[in-house]
Amino acid sequence: MAKIFNIPNSISFLRLALIPLFAWLVFVAEEYGWAGVLLGVIGTTDWIDGYLARRLDQVTELGKFLDPLADRIAVVVAVVAGLIVDVLPQWFAIALIAREVVIGIGAFYGWRSGVTKLEVRFLGKAATLALYVSVTSFYIGVGFSADWFTWIAILFGVPGLVMYYWVAVQYLGDMRAAIAARRQVDEEPFSV
Repeated sequence: MAKIFNIPNSISFLRLALIPLFAWLVFVAEEYGWAGVLLGVIGTTDWIDGYLARRLDQVTELGKFLDPLADRIAVVVAVVAGLIVDVLPQWFAIALIAREVVIGIGAFYGWRSGVTKLEVRFLGKAATLALYVSVTSFYIGVGFSADWFTWIAILFGVPGLVMYYWVAVQYLGDMRAAIAARRQVDEEPFSV
């Protein structure tokens, strides 16, 4: 039980628990600026849980699952909500959603083929950081009528999208190689 509720995993659970509050700020309170601030907190704590897990020697399989799950859910909710309430530019939101759909299909296919894990790439972390900054800045810019945040959003968003798509190609290649390796092991005859 202590391994489940260690400090890094607790931070990941907290990040997941803050996502409904973010959605409430967007859809009910219509406080886009504060939703952006909260999204920034969720994104900022992304590196903290991983750092603490390594530093405190509390790396767990659950933590390896929760950390990217919190990222994916936070980004998807923020992007879909931003598209619905017109906080994010349509081209930007659709590009992010399309990428997530492709990666989701690839992950499902990989899972069906017995691949449950791929190594995280540094470029994926960098892309996620850039997109957190971008999406957060769009929300803050619209919510607090601060146009310069929109420029920050674009400055981080465009290269973030390029990195996000490039790393998607890399992840799909990794998935393809992992599936091929798994099939090769499954097809090898048993030796006596």
